[in-house]
Amino acid sequence: MKLGVVGLPNVGKSTLFNAITKAGAMAANFPFCTIEPNVGVVAVPDERLDKLAKLYNSKKIVPATIEFVDIAGLVRGASKGEGLGNKFLSHIREVDAIVHVVRCFEDANVTHVENTVDPKRDMDIINLELILADLEAVEKRLDRAKSMFKTGDKKYQVEAELLQRIYDTLTAEKPVRTMTFNEDEAEYVKGLFLLTSKPVIYAANISESDIGKDDNPMVLTVKQYAKAEGAQTIVICAKIEEEISELPEDEQAEFMDALGLKESGLNRLVKASYTLLGLMSFLTAGEPETRAWTIKIGTKAPQAAGKIHTDFEKGFIRAEVVNYLTLLECGSLAAAREKGKVRSEGKDYVMQDGDVVLFRFNV
Repeated sequence: MKLGVVGLPNVGKSTLFNAITKAGAMAANFPFCTIEPNVGVVAVPDERLDKLAKLYNSKKIVPATIEFVDIAGLVRGASKGEGLGNKFLSHIREVDAIVHVVRCFEDANVTHVENTVDPKRDMDIINLELILADLEAVEKRLDRAKSMFKTGDKKYQVEAELLQRIYDTLTAEKPVRTMTFNEDEAEYVKGLFLLTSKPVIYAANISESDIGKDDNPMVLTVKQYAKAEGAQTIVICAKIEEEISELPEDEQAEFMDALGLKESGLNRLVKASYTLLGLMSFLTAGEPETRAWTIKIGTKAPQAAGKIHTDFEKGFIRAEVVNYLTLLECGSLAAAREKGKVRSEGKDYVMQDGDVVLFRFNV
């Protein structure tokens, strides 16, 4: 899974990226300090892995991972090449979802490219630039589809009608992700790689003094904006998250507790990302390694096996499955078998989050 971190310059993008990846991307008080997109691969926090590894005396733990891409700050006119322009719009096309960082704090020492702090205006600027870039791409395809339809090739009629719907939505300055499509249409739209079709998490970046408060009007603006287009919002203080990430692991919990934070911003961002993209994890465990595998919700057992190795899917016989909590309660796989808690599931079994699985296959 790849997430692109976007926003106007100086809203806290690179600071947040540093915090969640510990990659040390440059963060400076001037626009475009991120020239090439910084990339960081982070482990998905999953306490189940440690407990399973202890149960199996595993030599290695392999968590699921998320790739974060810190994309340079976009500015008004980016779709026409302003700022660093189209180069960075192309980076967004490569991600699965967008984390849109929005500044929700006042600080005279941190300049704002628009001179004032206004979350709605800032979100509108970014979204409009993405819409304009999509509009240009769709217009070209629509013209071609209409031309082909006029030659008598009726298969282009459906394509032209769909592209017209998308064009009309974009012209109304609405992102494609607000539209609904049937299965065939969704597959076609996926192939267009439209920027505004990507799901979004809005990250409202607050000041340290606003942690734990529910009355920040700028945060409420972000939440209302996100709700209107069916997007998610997380509230985060990038500066504090960066401080947390720099602490030794055994001191992080104490620091967060003192601030009234139940979990890190990374944990919340990962959870929001998994929900947004409809993902979950199944687990495999043994002495060599305990590992988490990320799959789409609704994935059946053979396809899940294929995540491990294509031969597992081709020669799938059955999946021996036990729920993670049940396995821990039983104390061992052998004990779980004795109590009849390990199930033998076939090709139609739909995987569940937290399944601990042993796949049987023959090739």
